Amino acid sequence: MRRRRLISLLTVAALVGAVPVAQAEPPFIEPHRPQFHYTPAKNWMNDPNGLVYHKGEYHLFYQYNPEGNTWGNMSWGHAVSPDLVHWRELPLALPHDDNEMVFSGSAVVDHGNTSGFGTPGNPAMVAIYTTHSKLNGRQAQSLAHSTDNGRTWTKYAGNPVLDIGSTEFRDPKVQWQAGRWLMTVALSTEHKVRLYSSPDLKTWTHLSDFGPQGAVGGVWECPDLFPLRVDGDPRKTKWVLVVSINPGGIAGGSAAQYFVGDFDGTRFIPDDDGGYTPPRGVVMQDFESSYGGWITTGSAFGSAPATGALPGQLPVSGVEGTGYANSFHGGDGSTGTLTSPPFEVDEAYLNFKIGGGKHPHDPAASTDDPPAASQVLADFEGGSYGTWIATGEAFGAAPATGTLPGQQQVSGWQGSGLVNSFLNGDGTTGTLTSPEFTISSPYLNFLVGGGNHPEGSAAPTAVRLVVDGKVVRSATGKDSEALDWASWDVRDLAGKAARLEVVDDNTGGWGHILVDHVVLAQTPAKPRSTETTVNLVIDGKVVRTATGADSETLDWASFDLREYRGKQARISLVDRNTAGWGHVLADRFTLADAPARSTVERADWVDFGKDYYAPVSWENVPDGKRYAIGWMNNWQYAGNTPTSPWRSAQSVSRQLGLRTVGDEVKLVQEPVRALDRLHQGPPVFVHGSTVREGSRSLGRRAEGQALDIEATFSVMDADRFGLKVHSGPGQETVIGYDATRRELYVDRTRSGRVDFSPDFPAVQRAPLTVVNGKVTLRVLVDRSSVEVFGGMGQAVITGLVFPDADSDEVKVFSEGGNARIDRLTLWHMGSYRR
Repeated sequence: MRRRRLISLLTVAALVGAVPVAQAEPPFIEPHRPQFHYTPAKNWMNDPNGLVYHKGEYHLFYQYNPEGNTWGNMSWGHAVSPDLVHWRELPLALPHDDNEMVFSGSAVVDHGNTSGFGTPGNPAMVAIYTTHSKLNGRQAQSLAHSTDNGRTWTKYAGNPVLDIGSTEFRDPKVQWQAGRWLMTVALSTEHKVRLYSSPDLKTWTHLSDFGPQGAVGGVWECPDLFPLRVDGDPRKTKWVLVVSINPGGIAGGSAAQYFVGDFDGTRFIPDDDGGYTPPRGVVMQDFESSYGGWITTGSAFGSAPATGALPGQLPVSGVEGTGYANSFHGGDGSTGTLTSPPFEVDEAYLNFKIGGGKHPHDPAASTDDPPAASQVLADFEGGSYGTWIATGEAFGAAPATGTLPGQQQVSGWQGSGLVNSFLNGDGTTGTLTSPEFTISSPYLNFLVGGGNHPEGSAAPTAVRLVVDGKVVRSATGKDSEALDWASWDVRDLAGKAARLEVVDDNTGGWGHILVDHVVLAQTPAKPRSTETTVNLVIDGKVVRTATGADSETLDWASFDLREYRGKQARISLVDRNTAGWGHVLADRFTLADAPARSTVERADWVDFGKDYYAPVSWENVPDGKRYAIGWMNNWQYAGNTPTSPWRSAQSVSRQLGLRTVGDEVKLVQEPVRALDRLHQGPPVFVHGSTVREGSRSLGRRAEGQALDIEATFSVMDADRFGLKVHSGPGQETVIGYDATRRELYVDRTRSGRVDFSPDFPAVQRAPLTVVNGKVTLRVLVDRSSVEVFGGMGQAVITGLVFPDADSDEVKVFSEGGNARIDRLTLWHMGSYRR
């Protein structure tokens, strides 16, 4: 074994040449630092860029902030690998400067010297990147070249080479195709991918546009177009177009979708034209003439259905017929409800179309007034902060009286004044500190809004309660300009002297905080109900709820009614929101025996997890295979993940393929085979073992936070079964198969640190069909992530996790019956830096 490992290391060193892996630095040791997923030594990283193979090295460039651990100063970082597994960080490749930030793009090797940047004997590596102008925000495509294998770079004096005058034109992916250069680039807010061709990388000709199609709930970014064989058949090739979207992903926030089709040299033609017909059923209400027996309260829904956009509203689309319910009567400031007559649930599903604001139903929220104050600590009235002390520039010399210049509409404060640290924009910072007071009531209630940057993050926007020099309570906003009630139970601090600190240390997006009406009270304040929803109400309780996606396009949604057959129910459309997107749209309520599927549900997703974004593939790979890598994070919370001195990792490198599943061609993925080189020591085997109801440990030998697990389960009569990793006191990450829903899932609601964002704790799901009664899983567990490949790479879920260091147990579990482990093999994983 020792001899074989020595030969393996020598082989790797020979491939690297002048940069032997054996001389790499020792493994990182900071909490949550991945061991076999690439991270820079320090600072912020996001999208992979410039993926190209040249002279025995796979190059990984990436969006990088050389000056800090938050997004900004975008430049290209650089790492190289001989095998897509062992990585070595190199010096900064393309830095930002006074004029531009260097946004995402690609790299090619100009073997034909079409650009003139190299020579026939030493072809140049050419980077094609998006210039983001610091002067006016315009985005255009630019070039840089290297003739020393990417170690040093020269930006082209003729930049930019492609400029259409847009601020939303980015992320070029370039390849050599049919004797010319082919570029795919995103028209982000138009939800289009534009194709160009060039003979020399400098002059570009527009070929065609693709889109909008598929999921369009956010901006389109980082397109990639490439051919793959179907089922490995060299006689059958399809083209795959990958497009990242943010927000609007299948699991919420950032994600990457794909389209399969053909490319004729000019246009990409998808196999699926995007058309959809929902299941037939009994139409309960189509709003074509009136509300019928539906009852309205308030003014938001008017006296009759709308037949188009209302005054002041953006264009509305997706309406079935001509009429629909629209709570924008009177604008976003109006509120009200629209409720159906009672009906008996006699079908399996209620299908309908919904649009408008994304403000979910909160069962803990209240429509009541907040409790009376025992003592008002601050109401920020009277035009001054009084005895509160401000430092820095963010809070100014006095409270704000509402929305500040350049800010979205602020709502929800009381009286005429409030704390608003958006003074001169998000770039300002500061603190606002109260005089000392005595905690004389059980609860401290206050209104808070603004950015979601909690205490403990690198750059918080937070309200802090300080007792005896220590922060004992904290709260932050929810990336919203609508202030809402927060409440601290301070009974354990009764009689203590305390101060309040309002802190704005953040200069990025949503880098501000709003505060008002700080009071001591006898009872806690409940959050306000600010929903814009369609609710199903049974026995006076909301049992199903849906909301829009901050869009005026109505899309299909569905409620599963099966457990409520025979019950009396009502449909209630609710608008209790007076801020931005404070309205709801709905149409065509239909009882049916099958669910309608939304555009997001119908889209094809590269990864069904919350943390796989901006994947792109390598060019110039010698074996002709297609390898890809993605950014493991989500823009919903990327700036708040609890890591330092670095933030974010890349996924493992994956090999891509196409497989026929039923009557469709689907993208499949698996970790590159070279990942096996990181296996450490003898594996743990489990063969032919029944997993009975409950969970059991795989034992001490299986414990670890860097693991590679392959398992085949037989379903038997279990409802759910699978693995629990990162298991410890009060913590676990569940990787399971739900046989009742035919879904693979990852539950990270108890996976350690989940408190830094309300969007983080989640159950992520992917459709997966049992084959011959069996489910296969490949699970890659690292210190802050899990990557799950189900059904031989047909369903993939990638998710970040932040467990405690001692949460390292591995368990198997079964619920609702028994399952069987046909075969399970677990390896411990070494570091990519060894």
